[in-house]
Amino acid sequence: MYPEELTMPMIEDLTSVGFHELKTPAQVDAAFKQAGTTMCVVNSVCGCAAGTCRPGVKASFGAGKRPDHLVTVFAGVDTEATAQARNYFLPYPPSSPSIAILKDGKLVHFVERHHIEGRSAEMIAEHLRTVYEEFC
Repeated sequence: MYPEELTMPMIEDLTSVGFHELKTPAQVDAAFKQAGTTMCVVNSVCGCAAGTCRPGVKASFGAGKRPDHLVTVFAGVDTEATAQARNYFLPYPPSSPSIAILKDGKLVHFVERHHIEGRSAEMIAEHLRTVYEEFC
């Protein structure tokens, strides 16, 4: 488990733009069962989360379509909530950071860490905008 002083700015990076932090398996289940589209960002302390994942997610929101609900779990911090979220992401293996899009409770798109590493925030944002057009 990481100390709160280290992770709080990383959490606030997403909650400051409307993401709701999920800390328990029950919160995950409730969030993922909502009607409409839900984006879940599996947050992480790694460099690609800070350098491209979170900035790319935030840059993806504009005047066009976007998910109805924004939620986040923090790998290595909210371990039970993260494990529960990952149950919804099967058959994909655990990956952090990662970005999941669910529609009416079913996974419709998943961005694994290896799709985040080595890509710019703008590349991630553009990819997500394409996903929003298809699913949101």
